[in-house]
Amino acid sequence: MDAAIVTVGDELLTGDTENTNATWLCARLDERGVGVERVTTVPDREADIARVVNEYHAEYDAVIVTGGLGPTPDDVTMAGVAAAFGREVELHDEAVAWLREEGGYAGDDLATGTAELPAGSRPLHNTEGVAPGAVVESCYVLPGVPAEMRAMFAAVADEFDGEQTYVERVEAAEPESELLDRIAEVGERFDVSVGSYPGETVTLKVTATDPAEARRAAAWLAEHVDDVGENAE
Repeated sequence: MDAAIVTVGDELLTGDTENTNATWLCARLDERGVGVERVTTVPDREADIARVVNEYHAEYDAVIVTGGLGPTPDDVTMAGVAAAFGREVELHDEAVAWLREEGGYAGDDLATGTAELPAGSRPLHNTEGVAPGAVVESCYVLPGVPAEMRAMFAAVADEFDGEQTYVERVEAAEPESELLDRIAEVGERFDVSVGSYPGETVTLKVTATDPAEARRAAAWLAEHVDDVGENAE
């Protein structure tokens, strides 16, 4: 299973808000064996949301959209997602009933805008806030507030499933450019993929679908690169 993440909000593009939702979702999906192929941030514009969701829905098994839910003028995510699927936005009876019965909200003002979802969608109730999310075919629309997004994702997490992968890490006290031969060789010797991440040292991330294979490859690498501990003496 592969997925794309679309985060919505002008505040993300101006740097006023850190995009922690994307990082958190990538980690949770990776834990479930789902490959994240795209992470895209779009402004609070209905046309941009519709275009990106339409494209990613055609390309990937699932699309997760976060942000821009609610009744304020800049909350246009539901309209954008509805447009991507050629649907109208309409007041969702189940979402309204939940807001009134479980959320404790009364009056039509809250329901208008807040509980308007793409026609035919499945509502996702917001146990940590107000605005509901929705599932439209394979597109999951979640709130932008991190606590609300995380709680809502937990309710649908079991719908995301892929091949489990296992990771081992090796720290190398060599420049990345000098490790290329070992990185290539470990990929030939073992059924693994290797990522290289330079910093103060170079972290070699070994990923495999078999935990024993990941351990064997990491052990081989550890024997064939300069050890961080030795260089620290």
